[in-house]
Amino acid sequence: MGNSATVDAGQEQHLRALEYANRVRLARARMKREVAAGELSAAEVVLHCPWEASSMSISDLLMSQKRWGRTRCRRLLLSLGVPENKQVGTLTQRQSMALAAVLTAKNASAAAEVGAHHTGTVHVPSPPPRASLAARERALSPA
Repeated sequence: MGNSATVDAGQEQHLRALEYANRVRLARARMKREVAAGELSAAEVVLHCPWEASSMSISDLLMSQKRWGRTRCRRLLLSLGVPENKQVGTLTQRQSMALAAVLTAKNASAAAEVGAHHTGTVHVPSPPPRASLAARERALSPA
C-alpha cells in the first residue's frame, strides 16, 4: 500500500511538470509570434524578462524576429560577449541594457530603411532625449 502511494505521488508530480512545461511552451510560442509580427520587440523582452522568457535562450528570442537567422544572431552576441545559449533570465543588467540598446538601434534603422524604400525619401530618426541617453551611459559605465 505504501508503494502505490509513492507511485501515485510520483505520477502526480510528473503530470504537474508536464502541465507546466506545456504552459511555458504555449506562452513562448505566443510571445515568439508577437515578436515576429512586430507587436512586441525583442528589446522589451530582454529588458522586462517575462516569466515565459526567463529560461529561454537568447538566440531563440533573437531568431524569432523577422530576417534574423543563426549567423546574424551569432554575430551580434559575439560582439557583445554574450554566449548564444545564455538564458534571457540570466543576463546581467549590463548585458541586457547593451543588447536592448543595440536591438533598438537596429530596429530603428530597419524601420527607417523600410519607410524610405516605400516613400522614396530618407527618414532620419530623431535622437533620443538627453536624459535617457545619459541614463543609458550611466548604466553601461563600470560601477
